Amino acid sequence: MEVNVHQAKTHLSRLLRRVAEGEEITIARAGVPVARLVAVEHPKNVRPLNMDRGRVWVADDFDAPLPPDLLAAFEGETSDKPAAKRRRKRK
Repeated sequence: MEVNVHQAKTHLSRLLRRVAEGEEITIARAGVPVARLVAVEHPKNVRPLNMDRGRVWVADDFDAPLPPDLLAAFEGETSDKPAAKRRRKRK
């Protein structure tokens, strides 16, 4: 089916419904085709939900605070003194 720009703007909802049903619509300006409305292809290989159920688990203490020595390592500290205090001593 071919429609002009004015018809496409006026009847966009209807045209989209027809496209969803499988029709291809060409939009023309002054009789010259400029665009095509086609349905979006949906992925055919959709992964089923819960396909990894039982393979992944979260530890009960997942959100527990880190031990002080590990937290210090993440913050770049090598001793038990906070990094800000070490920097002040160097100045």
